[in-house]
Amino acid sequence: MHLKLKKQKIQESLSKIQNIVEKKSIMPVLNHFLMDVTENAVFILATDLETAVKQPLEAEVLEIGKACIPARKFYEIVKELDEDIEIMLLEQWIKIQSGRSNFRLASLDPSEFPVWPQIGDATQINLSRDFLLTAIEKTIYASGEADARYVLNGLLFQIKEPAEFNVVGTDGHRLAHFKATVEDISSIEGEKKVILSKKSLNELRKFLSDTETVSIHIGKTHVMCEIDGINFLTRMIEGNYPDYETVIPRHNDKIAIVDKNSLIASLKRVSVLSRERQNAVKTEWDKDLLIISSSDPEIGEARDELTVDYQGEPFIIGFNARYLIEALERITSDKAKITMSEPDKAVYITDGETASFVYECVVMPLRL
Repeated sequence: MHLKLKKQKIQESLSKIQNIVEKKSIMPVLNHFLMDVTENAVFILATDLETAVKQPLEAEVLEIGKACIPARKFYEIVKELDEDIEIMLLEQWIKIQSGRSNFRLASLDPSEFPVWPQIGDATQINLSRDFLLTAIEKTIYASGEADARYVLNGLLFQIKEPAEFNVVGTDGHRLAHFKATVEDISSIEGEKKVILSKKSLNELRKFLSDTETVSIHIGKTHVMCEIDGINFLTRMIEGNYPDYETVIPRHNDKIAIVDKNSLIASLKRVSVLSRERQNAVKTEWDKDLLIISSSDPEIGEARDELTVDYQGEPFIIGFNARYLIEALERITSDKAKITMSEPDKAVYITDGETASFVYECVVMPLRL
């Protein structure tokens, strides 16, 4: 294997795979990426066995071949170089030359690298980059981090006839739901449900910056996204996702329209003196007035007031301030609509103005 590469091109490609490559693994090959050099194309492949990426790479090919290259060290070397790079495979050593700088890295046998999974028969849908990014960003914050119920560590993608596209994230304490109509999926028969991990979706977002459309292929066990010649493949999470539609309250009788940014700023101020573990704040709702307060016996207390449009009886309810802030930050318009019923019942949050899609969030209150 022998090729010449533009420093900037290889650095950009390597930066996107660093979190996919396993840093601590019982399989040393997962710390490496595979460079596959043919006469017609050069690809780099990386995987953690849940997610796999295959990226094309611009290069001048002098000799074909394959090599398993240590991902982190190779990336660190490339970042420090000033000029374009020449790479050669000499037995089991990767020789890297750039200007007057020379490096030699030990490589692994490319036959040890995991085989690219075959997706088989798949359902294809095409989405715009902006649409997919919006759907993910509106919901991923609400998914679990390391929940024992593994399905909660991912997002549910649900397609319903005739053309309804849903994405849902929940950690059991809050839930975020994105819903929109997509005409390109109207030919899909029946209902499709796919659960994808939070980690894989965060990695996918890095590859969406330079494209306009994404082709998504849904197989039996994997989903593959085609993005401008890049193949991004991830394994589905098996299991039953909670029935989110039964969780969303539709008939709360206490209704408030609030300025989103003012409420976020107030929550951030007051939560400075809240108890750290729960970020607890107390909210008192009355006609045209919202009082937000917090206290920690060992530190002190805080109180803030906001003018709001509130309809309902005077009402007191507690929240985890961070949950409320993160839900409000995804609101598209300047106004947020918040509906409540009882101090221990789910609170509903959505856009105060109509948008081209539905974003709604459910937050469970805290006991005061």
